[in-house]
Amino acid sequence: VFLAGTPEHRCAVPSGANLSEEWLNASIPLELRGGRAVPSRCRRYRLAALANLSALGLRPGSDVELGSLEEEPCRDGWEYSSDVYSSTIVTEWNLVCDNDWKGPLSTSLFFVGVLLGSFISGQLSDKFGRKNVLFATLAMQTGFSFIQVFSTSWEMFSVLFMLVGMGQISNYVAAFVLGTEILGKSIRVLFCTLGVCVFYAFGYMLLPLFAYFIRDWRMLLLALTLPGLLCIPLWWVIPESPRWLISQGRFQEAEDIIRKAAKTNGITAPDVILHPSDLQDLNSQKQQTYTILDLVRTRNILTITIMSVIIWMIISVGYFGLSLDTPNLHGDVYVNCFLSAVIEVPAYIISWLLLRNLPRRYSMAAALFLGGCVLLFIQLVPSHIRALSILLVMLGKFGITSAFSIVYVYTAELYPTVVRNMGVGASSMASRLGSILSPYFVYLGAYDRFLPYILMGSLTVLSGILTLFLPESYGMPLPDTIDQMLLVKGLEYRPASRNKRDSKEEEENTEIFKSTAL
Repeated sequence: VFLAGTPEHRCAVPSGANLSEEWLNASIPLELRGGRAVPSRCRRYRLAALANLSALGLRPGSDVELGSLEEEPCRDGWEYSSDVYSSTIVTEWNLVCDNDWKGPLSTSLFFVGVLLGSFISGQLSDKFGRKNVLFATLAMQTGFSFIQVFSTSWEMFSVLFMLVGMGQISNYVAAFVLGTEILGKSIRVLFCTLGVCVFYAFGYMLLPLFAYFIRDWRMLLLALTLPGLLCIPLWWVIPESPRWLISQGRFQEAEDIIRKAAKTNGITAPDVILHPSDLQDLNSQKQQTYTILDLVRTRNILTITIMSVIIWMIISVGYFGLSLDTPNLHGDVYVNCFLSAVIEVPAYIISWLLLRNLPRRYSMAAALFLGGCVLLFIQLVPSHIRALSILLVMLGKFGITSAFSIVYVYTAELYPTVVRNMGVGASSMASRLGSILSPYFVYLGAYDRFLPYILMGSLTVLSGILTLFLPESYGMPLPDTIDQMLLVKGLEYRPASRNKRDSKEEEENTEIFKSTAL
């Protein structure tokens, strides 16, 4: 919105055009836009003809009919309004008129990078570790974003933007899975909702604040990049996931982390944390190399993967579709962006309460039904009651945002440790496809103002119905292997090579992991 914002513009007229003041003011033809006659953004009257008429002393409108004059494109660049933006990439490289497709393409390339990162990060994280991938991609995002500040062309900016997108989603997914694996059940829910999402919303709210005071796109991008350096000291604070270490057969490192956490929490760790029988079973199991193909290896995990992909894509279409539609609301662009961020805070708080006290499946389905039904009701609102339409749009985003928060937790709990990061990464990849498609849903409003809401509302209700067929993970221990996954269609959880005593001890030892929330 702010880096690639398009301010009001018109063709520039060079100072040496030898036009009188009257002809200079009349040099831009008028066109209808939004029911009003406004100066054209991409056309002007042919300056050579205007100069001759001006030299003859003829007056525009009275002596000369302007509609009969020949027009030409903006050969000398454009004049941009500085009321909203001081500079953007649009004003920097004249991404308007015949080049107006380049601005949206930059955003699309960012989401392409996010899409690629969603796919690659899962496999890298499962192979090299959650912590290593987290900090490597943080460095990637910060580094390329800093270089982006010094872009000399639109092409350079767009390529770097794609790389930034790859780093951004990669560290987000790695951090999310790392927190999911090192935290106990109650703390895990707090981290995945209030910990991650609310702070995301706070950052979202700070964006229009930064943009309001920093109107130059290069300085704004620099201001948004530098906070990434604050993450460097966290390398010595955040541990690797003990679950991942165990899945790789690095049992001693995992036990050291657990004992350090127990000492920090003032808890006496048991003499034997990892039973030899478990180590032997896991050691034989982890000889296998897991790839993205393991997400479709059995009928159960294939069904869960397909349903997750569809649900994530639909939720993303609704979330980004409503977010992109927000600037079309009447009012200031900075205020609209701020309101769009504010509505997410109560949505995340509600989703946290739902995750703490109610089953995942019904909580997410209820949020999706709320968001979808509200969007379908918008077409029934009279056109003159704009406030009610805006209220329903915000309520729809409230429901879809709540579902977006819940689906991260739900998906992470459904997949086993050996492919969890790949599972969340593949689902997130589907979400990025939805984000790429979402602008086209908004564009359909040019044909029918209610059509985007009808489509997004219908798909959201459909995803709510689909959610009801997923297995319930509320109150269940996280699966470590594919055989331990919960079964679709309400079948009971079937543990593999684990007895009740092991499951009970796992729950008793969750306090040991809590200090890793740092």
